[in-house]
Amino acid sequence: MTTDDRVYNVLFLCTGNSARSIMAECILNREGTGRFRAFSAGSNPRGAIDPIAKALLGRNNYSVGELRSKSWDEFSLPDSPAMDFVFTVCDDAAGETCPVWPGQPMTAHWGVPDPVTHEGNETEKTLFTADVYRMLVNRISIFCALPLRSLDRLSLQKKLDQIGQTTDRARIDVA
Repeated sequence: MTTDDRVYNVLFLCTGNSARSIMAECILNREGTGRFRAFSAGSNPRGAIDPIAKALLGRNNYSVGELRSKSWDEFSLPDSPAMDFVFTVCDDAAGETCPVWPGQPMTAHWGVPDPVTHEGNETEKTLFTADVYRMLVNRISIFCALPLRSLDRLSLQKKLDQIGQTTDRARIDVA
């Protein structure tokens, strides 16, 4: 494989691995086809995909049959894929403990609220989940537009951190 053909492995982490990180995995696997391979996991997985998040992904034509809530321990095994990027998507404002990934991948915190814990009726929860999905789509679209091969590690880290602070594409210069 030449440098131009490199596929980057990306791991999205949150506490429960039932909504946010699952949505991010699906979004990046679609947006970054041929360039990125996304995975997700949790430090304390709930063991099931949130039904509202799963329905939203299904309505948006994502394949949901293979999705499962899993522990980040699966990605620390000797035969696990080496990660190039690890992003936490847990929301510090909600008082969660975000997992920290050891090793050498580039890391950033892209915290978004947890739709699973959102209070409200079914319609309100569905709308809230859709808003979290939109935030993730925006951030992942920016990430996919980054010229990874032309950025040094420090510049790339700055861009990754900036992505975590925005929900608006126009606020990040991807060049």
